[in-house]
Amino acid sequence: MEGPGLSYIALSNGDLLLASLLVLANAALSLALDLGLHKRLFMASVRMVVQLFLMGMVLTTLFRLLSPWLTGLAVVVMVGFAGREVAERQERRLLGWWSYGLGTGSMMLAAVLVTVLALTSALRPEPWYDPRYALPLLGMILGNTMTGVSLGLNSLTNGLYLRRAAVEARLMLGEDRRTAFAPVVRQSLRQALMPIINVMSATGVVSIPGMMTGQILGGVPPQEAVKYQIMILFLIAGGVGLGALAAVYGGAWALSDARHRLRLDRLGTPKA
Repeated sequence: MEGPGLSYIALSNGDLLLASLLVLANAALSLALDLGLHKRLFMASVRMVVQLFLMGMVLTTLFRLLSPWLTGLAVVVMVGFAGREVAERQERRLLGWWSYGLGTGSMMLAAVLVTVLALTSALRPEPWYDPRYALPLLGMILGNTMTGVSLGLNSLTNGLYLRRAAVEARLMLGEDRRTAFAPVVRQSLRQALMPIINVMSATGVVSIPGMMTGQILGGVPPQEAVKYQIMILFLIAGGVGLGALAAVYGGAWALSDARHRLRLDRLGTPKA
């Protein structure tokens, strides 16, 4: 399909079916090697297809209506589902509201703040909340922030549990919770930031990111696509760092009290 300054290759359903054979090959490999992943792979594939087609219909409607309220509702739904994913990925969940609220609040703070910053400074669409720009940008930042937050929280809860004797010993020697928790907090933040660091290190040499590939296939000059990709990766790194910082420090605060005691009773039992 072609248009002014834009050209792309339209895909048919047959093209998608052909690509899906690669997933079926993975499922066959799982069966042959007794990996036990074929059902999960199938369900993940079906879920991905359904979610993307639904997202396509929703975005088409939002692009046409250009409503700030509907765009905001879409943002809330996206962050809400991301919060659920973070909670599901924890080996040891925080009890009560913290199980869902900490990850969700951290991602809301980080991803929305970074997205609004990009929309009002670098991109400047009219209006600034134009869903054609806001939602895809938020999706990229939110997805990576979700990974960082889930890794950071999981590392924090497991680290405090496994190193509880050392942490409690430091607390009994008179250190406050911030100092006693510091080694575990630092390790958790490293875990959270490592994926985006790896992505930025390999981008351009090992891999061409999806957004840049899509722009090039859509007819955007490579140098312009490079500029956009650099900006996106900087935004993602900022979102991941801010979200992980809020989640890890929030988790450390939740797992202690005003008397500087380690409160592992606020953790649930590990998943089987």
